Amino acid sequence: MCRVEEKSTGKCDYRKQWEMKLKMFGEGKVEKLKNSMVSRSKMKLWMIRAMTTVLLWTCFAQLMTLGDMFGPRLLKGWPSCFSHSELPLVAELSSIPPKVILPPKRLYKNNGYLMVSCNGGLNQMRAAICDMVAIARYLNVTLIVPELDKTSFWNDPSEFQDIFDVDHFITSLRDEVRILKELPPRVQQRVDQGMFLSMQPVSWSDISYYVHQILPLVQKHKVVQLNKTDARLANNQLPIEIQKLRCRVNFNVLRFTSQIEELGRRVVKILREKGPFLVLHLRYEMDMLAFSGCTQGCNTEEEEELTRMRYAYPWWKEKVINSEMKRKEGLCPLTPEETALVLKALGIDQNVQIYIAAGEIYGGERRMAALAEAFPNLVRKETLLAPSDLKFFQNHSSQMAALDYLVSLESDIFVPTYDGNMAKVVEGHRRFLGFKKTILLDRKLLVSLIDQYRNRSLSWDEFSSTVKEVHADRMGSPKKRIVIPDRPKEEDYFYSNPHECLQLLDEPLRSA
Repeated sequence: MCRVEEKSTGKCDYRKQWEMKLKMFGEGKVEKLKNSMVSRSKMKLWMIRAMTTVLLWTCFAQLMTLGDMFGPRLLKGWPSCFSHSELPLVAELSSIPPKVILPPKRLYKNNGYLMVSCNGGLNQMRAAICDMVAIARYLNVTLIVPELDKTSFWNDPSEFQDIFDVDHFITSLRDEVRILKELPPRVQQRVDQGMFLSMQPVSWSDISYYVHQILPLVQKHKVVQLNKTDARLANNQLPIEIQKLRCRVNFNVLRFTSQIEELGRRVVKILREKGPFLVLHLRYEMDMLAFSGCTQGCNTEEEEELTRMRYAYPWWKEKVINSEMKRKEGLCPLTPEETALVLKALGIDQNVQIYIAAGEIYGGERRMAALAEAFPNLVRKETLLAPSDLKFFQNHSSQMAALDYLVSLESDIFVPTYDGNMAKVVEGHRRFLGFKKTILLDRKLLVSLIDQYRNRSLSWDEFSSTVKEVHADRMGSPKKRIVIPDRPKEEDYFYSNPHECLQLLDEPLRSA
């Protein structure tokens, strides 16, 4: 029967082969073979499961990472050890920085490289940087990130990137001019060997000077360094594209570092929590008094100290100065005592917060006593912030000035006591922000009124009403710049009133 089945199924042949293997290897060895085969199968199964588990966890982790980056609702809706599930979805999405869309690069034949060494304080350098960008754009050259002044009175070692967002500066202007952080290596070698031209451009020059005088020098030497940059471009009679580019750099491109911006926001928040505030740019520091020769209210010892300082700096050309005559011409900063009288005469609320945007006031508490008595809510960054907040800014006057600049822009009222670079640049920036109230003091008239009030020629009511009347139209309202041909120092400064770029209140919105 078995033979019949073998023919039909072939199973007997298989059984015979198995019995023969049993005889050859022995039952013990066959048993071991069976166990080995089973063990290998289990091992393979375990390895497959382990690899699958690892792969799944890897995929899960990658999905959660993508979820944190792009915020898909499906992933955000589930609790996760990779994210704070208690935070609402909107809050998490708002923390994701928006994608920055860079302007397209402007392609042009490079005529050479322009290096810039700025001079002066922060706002003097700020205006100069705006000018140099416009000049580089017009000459079709490559601009190297400007070098800041480290040798002036302030002796500030800050680099460009310590004050301004250098990457934003470069990328946001790529549609206008090519800007590099440093010269290419092959060009740097030429500079190291002295194969470049360093020069001072002529002050208040129009763009034709740079086209006909500076551009040929760049093409000849390949690298030109401008080592004096303050007021090197005219206020007026420039192409509208140049004026608007100056504005764009000033108002949109020159952004302070995130550290400075954050600290500025914190100061403004502290002030806003207590109500409106006025920023007083009290330009009564030692360097200002020594430079100007203004010694009103100083004692003999202080006058001698200021004179020694003026002679110590050779680039301060004016040495012999008649302080009283200069004051009567309105060329001196108001003293703290004079400032107190003027603010009271203008009707400033005595309880308002007054933020002093300045360095150390010369004469200290003695000179500030009258102002503090009239306006007891005087504050400074040093009184609003902890020492630890300002430790990185110490001995960096430009960074301190940047902080004051930000607070000045946000104030309800801005009052400068002298028309220096910060006063002018902040005035223009506040105009750009919607003609925010900026009281521009007529110092020549004020010192005359103050003297009359002090010698009793004027009553308080007469003094106060005259001060208010004179300054009614000096609040930073829209107006055209005053142009004085051939006397650029006496005409209105471009950066204090860049009217070509300003948004008048009754006009439709337009970009600067």
